[in-house]
This record gives sequence, structure tokens and C-alpha cells, in this order.
Amino acid sequence: MIVRKSEAEIEGMARAGALVADTLALVAEHLEPGIEMRELDRIADEYIHSKGGQPTSKGYKGFPAALCLSPNSMVVHGIPNEYRAREGDLISVDLGVTLDGLVADSAVTLPVGEIAAESQRLLDVCSEALGTGIEQARVGNRLSDISHAIQTIVEAAGFSVVRSLVGHGVGRSYHEDPQIPNYGPPGRGPLLQEGMTLAIEPMITAGEPDVYVHADEWSISSVDESLAAHFEHTVAVTAEGPRILTAARAALLR
Repeated sequence: MIVRKSEAEIEGMARAGALVADTLALVAEHLEPGIEMRELDRIADEYIHSKGGQPTSKGYKGFPAALCLSPNSMVVHGIPNEYRAREGDLISVDLGVTLDGLVADSAVTLPVGEIAAESQRLLDVCSEALGTGIEQARVGNRLSDISHAIQTIVEAAGFSVVRSLVGHGVGRSYHEDPQIPNYGPPGRGPLLQEGMTLAIEPMITAGEPDVYVHADEWSISSVDESLAAHFEHTVAVTAEGPRILTAARAALLR
């Protein structure tokens, strides 16, 4: 069942989304060679609580941290540990925040220092795919119009969509219906209606699309160890068009 949100709920989600965006910006400011993933998580956790929010991932199905931090070939759900960022790394940062009972969810893949040109192209394409997918989140479109738009951008650039991972509804809960694949033909699935709130999140690799789950039962990496990127926004479908509820600082989106 797809839950459509009231105007008041969407405004509440936007407040949660602003805290998500501010937290991701804070993480980006601290991400430099040598910093431990655990330290980034501590910074984010403390900041969210100082603003009256709760990190939605912490404790969710047993996840132990506020942030999912996934370096390089790790696509999603990395548990912050003693790994230290290195020059040239890509670090995917995924964050949900609950504020006054409502949830917003966003992700960005950040470069550490100077990165290779092909690494930057991977980030640029994933960010572009997210923006193109968001543009399809309009009243009267079908859900798969989002999926198809993302796939078209990613595969035209020679990269792969991870097919076993999807976006989702969000708002009253962390993960709601519908699931949103990042591939597929257009014109299929539920009709998009005003009040739907969607976490749209292309997850892509520079190589093959196959992934595996680590022994920690959370972290997911590319099988061929190719670099991965992950960008995500929480978006409301409104009469005026798609509204990004987790709008980040422009510097984060590069």
C-alpha cells in the first residue's frame, strides 16, 4: 500500500530533510585523508541528536550506526569501522533522520582529496541519473518512468545499474511501498499521485552490476571490485512538480 502524505506531513519531512542535508554537509567538511569512518559516524550522530533528531538507521533491524559509510567498491550499507579515508577514495554516505516522527533519507558519494578522472565521471553520471529520475516524479507519470530515466543515463555512459537494490517509499516509516528499481521500461507500475513521497536512489558501478553481501550481513560490494556510486534524495510528488525534501548544498552534488 502506497501511503500518500498530507501537506503537513510533507512539511515535517522537509524539516527532517533539512537536518539530513546539514548532516551530510558536516560529514563532507570532515572527510579528509586519515579520518576514521567511526569518527565520521560519531560526528553525525552527535549533530543529529543536538538538533532534536534521531538517526533512523541506528538500531534499525540491528544496524549499529547513524551513517552507512561505504568506501570504493562497497555500494551500500557499510558499517562505520576503523577504516581510514585515503586520498583518491570514494566514500558513499547514506543517512536517514527521524524528526518529530517523520523520516527523510538521502545519500551522496564523496571524493577524498584528488580523485581519478574516471572516478569523477562515475560520480557525475550517478548524480545526473538521480536528477533525471527526479524529473519524472510528476503527477500522471508511472513509477517506472523514474526507473527508465535512471537506467538510460547510467548505461549510456557505460556504467551498470545494480539491479538487486532499489529505492523506496519513505515518510511515516523508513521503508514503505513502492519499491523503485533503477531500471526497466517506461510507462509501467503505479500512477504517480500528489502526496507520494519517494526515496529515489541510483546505485551504480563502473563495472558489472553483480553484488554480494559481506559476512557482517549488511555491507554490499561489487563482485568485480569495481568502484560504486550512490546518490539519493527524498522527493515529494506535488501538483507543482517534484519537490526535493533533502536538498543538499550544491557543493555536495558536484
